[in-house]
This record gives sequence, structure tokens and C-alpha cells, in this order.
Amino acid sequence: MTGLGGFAGPVEGYGERNSWRRHAAGLRRLDWTLILSVVALSLIGTLLVRSATFHLLTEQGRDPEWFLKRHLLNLAIGLGLGTVVTVLDYRLLRAYVPILYGLACVGLVAVITPLGSTINGSHSWIVIGGGFQVQPSEFAKVGLVVVMAMVLGEPRDGEVGPGRRDVLLALALAGVPAALIMLQPDLGTALVFAVVVIGMLAVSGAAKRWIAGLVGGGLLAALAVWFLGILKPYQLARFTAFIDPSADPRGAGYNAQQARIAIGSGGFLGKGLFHGEQTGGHFVPEQQTDFIFTVAGEELGFLGAALIVLLLGLVLWRGLRIATQAADLFGTLVATGVVCWLAFQTFENVGMTLGIMPITGLPLPFVSYGGSATFANMIALGLLQAVHVRRRPFD
Repeated sequence: MTGLGGFAGPVEGYGERNSWRRHAAGLRRLDWTLILSVVALSLIGTLLVRSATFHLLTEQGRDPEWFLKRHLLNLAIGLGLGTVVTVLDYRLLRAYVPILYGLACVGLVAVITPLGSTINGSHSWIVIGGGFQVQPSEFAKVGLVVVMAMVLGEPRDGEVGPGRRDVLLALALAGVPAALIMLQPDLGTALVFAVVVIGMLAVSGAAKRWIAGLVGGGLLAALAVWFLGILKPYQLARFTAFIDPSADPRGAGYNAQQARIAIGSGGFLGKGLFHGEQTGGHFVPEQQTDFIFTVAGEELGFLGAALIVLLLGLVLWRGLRIATQAADLFGTLVATGVVCWLAFQTFENVGMTLGIMPITGLPLPFVSYGGSATFANMIALGLLQAVHVRRRPFD
């Protein structure tokens, strides 16, 4: 018994050391450039959210740190969700894609029932009480990416890329949630869907005529929507203000005009964190969400705003790198879909604050305040990491 007992210790110690080596190897295989970029964006976003909301909450007699605390809670939950997705084998995700897609569609259907609530002119939310609300369209982005990757990432025998049936099926599956989102209406998210679909089709190897047809069809649909008066009055006003913000400076053009004033007043180095006059005076509405970039422009200046753009560019570059190194087409398409999603939202959000894009209400990834958007963004980060750590076929 003594001999056996003496032998058990080294074996147990060896097993523990081997386990630690496996954990260390797993951590080394993560894309730490991507992780650190997102962490830096989240930290900057936290400071900007606090600056955008502190004075307003103080004037209202509420807890001045309410938004800050909620934002930190959202980040913690989002990081947990992203970690879970990273640990899961994305190659086994195919079996659960129909469930994820179905849940996303159910959430979008629930929004247009009496369960849904209208916030800022868009019927896109489900209020669950306690100050919490869910925006199903954010999770629908995840559902769209994985269902498109599943359909387009498995070419039939003898085919190099997706065939006609695969493309039609992918478009039909994307069309269902897109139609439900337009019923809310949420034009910004619908545009994200369009960019993701076109980007994933292009990378999947689908025939170029499909891409050309979708782009042409989209332009015709946009013209039809405009001339048939399908858009809501506030949406038309946003586009009118984009074309000529000075036409209605106290109405539809107010947000765009004040956003540019805030950013322009920051100069090169900014007025200092928590010292923005436009931000403190609440001249720009929804500054903690849609217009968070104006806080950076005013208080951190061109240098701070450029840093945010640089970090977001770094996230997109790592995502593209992950797409090119993926072990299979499914992984490549998942990473491509995430990059298209984040890239368009970044360009649209920054662009609308600078006056080069119409206002659509899309938050800035990893920076803006928000629950559902934060969760969806962190899940997207987890998908990128899951593809990256299993970039070799036998990982």
C-alpha cells in the first residue's frame, strides 16, 4: 500500500501540470490583439457613457452613476456570453443553428405583438421590467450570420460554391427576419442585414450575377420605398436632414447639426474628459447610445476620436485575418458575416455624427451604452475567437 501510495503522488502531480499546460496553451491560442482592442474600446466607452449621463441624472435628482452601473453590468454579462461562445466548438454549432434562427424569428414576431414597446419612434423593444428591455433585432444579427454560414458553407457534391438552390434558400431565410424588422420599422438594422447578406454571398463563391442582382434589386427597392411613401414621416425627415441639415435646424436637422458642433468644438486634443460643454448641456440627444462618438470628439478631441476609429479598425482587421485562416468555409463565412456587421455599423455610426451618412440609430460597437447590442457584440467577438482557436482542422 505504501508503494502504491508513493506512486500516486507523482502521477497526480503530472496530471495537474499537464492540465495547466493545456489551459495555458488554450489561452495562448486566443487572439489577444482582438481581445485587448475590445477591452480598450469598452473602457473608453464606459468613461464616455459616464460623461454623457452624469450631469443629466444629477439635474433630474437621480443616481448620477445609474447608467454607469448598468453599463458595467451589461459588459459583465456580455463578456460572460462571449466566453461561453468562445469555449464552444463552432463546428458543432451547425446542429443548433436552426434553433438559434428560430428563436431569433420568434423574438422578432413577439415585438410586433402587444408584448412589444415603442422607444424613440421604433417598435423594436420588449420591456421585461426592472429597468430591463430587450431588442430582439440585435440577436437576429447573430442568427442571420450563423444560418447564412450553414447554408452557404456546405457546397453540394461537384459544386465549388453554393448553387442556385443554396443561394435562394439563404436569401429566403434572410428575408424572413428582414421583413419582420422592417415592420417595426428599423431601417438601420435592415441595412446591416443587407450588407451581411451581400458580403457573405461574395465570400462564399456564389456566382457574381447574384451579387449584381441583389445590389440592383436593393436600389430599385429603395427607390420604390421612397416614392411610394412607405417610410415613416420621421424616417423621411432624417433623410431630408441628411441632404440639407440647415433646412430644419430646430427639427429633423437638429441632431445632425448639434453632433457636428460638438465634434468640431473639441479641436485636436479635446476639452478634457467630463468637461464637454455640449455634452454637459445635453445639446445632443441620446448621447450615451447613438451619438456616443460626439462625446469622444468634444472631450477627447481628434486624437481620442482617431484612437477609437483605430481600435475599431484593428478589430475588423483581426476579424478579416481570422476569416482567411479558418479551418473550413463555415468558419470563414461566420467570421466574414461578423466583420461585415461590425464594419457597417462602425461606418454608419461615425458617419452620421460627421454628416456623411443619414441618421439611422445604430450604436457604435463596443462603445455605446446598451444591453442587447452589447450582448450581441460580445457574442460576435466569441464567434471570432471560436473560429480562431480552432483554425487547424484537428484543434
